[in-house]
Amino acid sequence: MDLVKAQELWQPEPGWLNTASYGLPPEPAWTALQSALADWQVGRTSWEGWDESTVRSRAAFAGLVGVPVADVTVGATVSQLLAPIGAALPSGSTVVVPEVEFTSNLFPWQVHAERGVRVRTVPLDRLADEIDADTDLVAFSLVQSADGTIARYDDVLAAAEAHDVLVVVDATQGCGWLPFDASRADVVAVGAYKWLMAPRGAAFGYLSPRIRDRITPLAANWYAGEDPHASYYGPPLRLAGDARRFDLSPAWFCFVGAAPALELLAEIGLPAIREHNVGLANRFLTGLGRPPSNSAIVTVDVPGAAEKLASAGVRAAVRAGRVRASFHLYSTEYDVDLALAALLD
Repeated sequence: MDLVKAQELWQPEPGWLNTASYGLPPEPAWTALQSALADWQVGRTSWEGWDESTVRSRAAFAGLVGVPVADVTVGATVSQLLAPIGAALPSGSTVVVPEVEFTSNLFPWQVHAERGVRVRTVPLDRLADEIDADTDLVAFSLVQSADGTIARYDDVLAAAEAHDVLVVVDATQGCGWLPFDASRADVVAVGAYKWLMAPRGAAFGYLSPRIRDRITPLAANWYAGEDPHASYYGPPLRLAGDARRFDLSPAWFCFVGAAPALELLAEIGLPAIREHNVGLANRFLTGLGRPPSNSAIVTVDVPGAAEKLASAGVRAAVRAGRVRASFHLYSTEYDVDLALAALLD
């Protein structure tokens, strides 16, 4: 679908520059969710139809990040997806993480301190350089939540490979606008309620075959069974042979909203979305006399910025003491110019 045509599927109030906090659903996702809720209200249908959206969402996510469907697990949050990885770390392991990392990709490692797991934080721009023979796992965000900095993915992967280090990526702030090959990492976790524009409560994880052999599905449940419909009652343990054995039983309505949104992203194509998003971000930066960036998330330090934006009806965020603006499919030049007029007043 042409990006311009796709933009007709949203009708946001002007001034929404905060997708890095949560994304806005396209019309097909909103309509599907309302239909499911209406059916739920009166008991019109069984749940199996809603669960088909989980199947569709899993396939769409796999296509977006370039991995086999069999390597994708579904869950609820990034930290939940990472929990079994942390639990499987041998006692005394060393984990290297950027200094300003979102805590959903930090706390899952730090909680194992009593087992001697050491978390070493380093500057993001030196992450690849700090990976050494004593490192067991490196964990980082593909795009930093605080300021939109894009990690040096290739460099980190190369350093990790040289030292046989496991690579865990939180791609929540990149997946949906930034093309990347998830299959090159060991684990990629994505919360779907931001750039994938799903309801909060849906998350996706890529688990490489080599990591799956090292971890235990600690939240094993009926839905993680080889045949979920034959896994309702009683032993023996009969989990799926692929990444599905790490599935949570899905929050149905979250995936009902997720499937159309992810499928739309795939139809438009991430390269076109990146060009649109980064173009608007650079229009914003240029208007403030800042150099351009390569990210859909940018931060600015303008005196009184939060108050100025709020008074103009522009919704952005404040992170690490700076105004954070983020631009997605439904963002327009009008939104950018509205924010610029407020900040330059």
